[in-house]
Amino acid sequence: MKRNIEKAQLLVEALPYIRTLSGKTIVIKFGGNAMIDEKLKELFAEDVVLTKYFGMSPVVVHGGGPQISEVMDKMGKKPVFIEGIRITDGETMDIVEMVLGGKINKELVNRINQHGGNAVGLTGIDAGLIRARKLRRSGKGAGIDRGLVGEVESISPNIIRSLEQNRFIPVIAPIGVDNKGKTYNINADTAAGAIAATLKAEKLIFLTDVKGILGKDGRLISTLTRKQVLTLIKSGVITSGMLPKVRACIEALDGGVKKTHIIDGRINHSILLEIFTKKGIGTEIVAG
Repeated sequence: MKRNIEKAQLLVEALPYIRTLSGKTIVIKFGGNAMIDEKLKELFAEDVVLTKYFGMSPVVVHGGGPQISEVMDKMGKKPVFIEGIRITDGETMDIVEMVLGGKINKELVNRINQHGGNAVGLTGIDAGLIRARKLRRSGKGAGIDRGLVGEVESISPNIIRSLEQNRFIPVIAPIGVDNKGKTYNINADTAAGAIAATLKAEKLIFLTDVKGILGKDGRLISTLTRKQVLTLIKSGVITSGMLPKVRACIEALDGGVKKTHIIDGRINHSILLEIFTKKGIGTEIVAG
């Protein structure tokens, strides 16, 4: 009986958040260990479907770097990275499209559908969703040709809006296309931020392999403003793989997204714990 009462109390605690988020778009970037661990993949699919049942419109953007490298190794092609960016020649781009747009995307769509969702797999090529151009870098590494690595030029939200109106769940692989039909490998964090900004999403959520943003003392910082994030970047507290995520958060906030979240995807039902409880589990970044 006590356990049942605790479950009921959790539902009551979640009620105001469900009410606030009902009818709103939330963009979820699926990455990290949650993409590899079988149990976590199942729990992620359950969380996505549950947000849909609660009246939200989830949009999933996924990565797949380790899986791409694994396939490259099997094909005898060594992955090469410069400053954390995969050098993407034509052959590598074919592998990227095969792994992201094929294997990972369809597996994720299938898992969501098995839990009662109506997911539809997309890449940025579909209906010109992600218009891209070759990545332009200034400063350090500016002269290095990274091949078919792209950056987002614009997002066309029509296909996402159409799917949302018909109660489908878009699952997007971050492959972009330019106006000549050339495809590009896009950083999934960057793509998620641009999509969230274009959709004016209520929330942008990143699943990672860390608790969130940690301060100099190593402790989790629960809430940050845009200004505080920029200070932490300048002081070197936020570095490495966290940079694309926080920059995507800033872009999303500048584009009208209400809140962004960086959470530990290794925790069971991490999405539900972050958005439906008062304390949450990770770091939320707000405009100010």
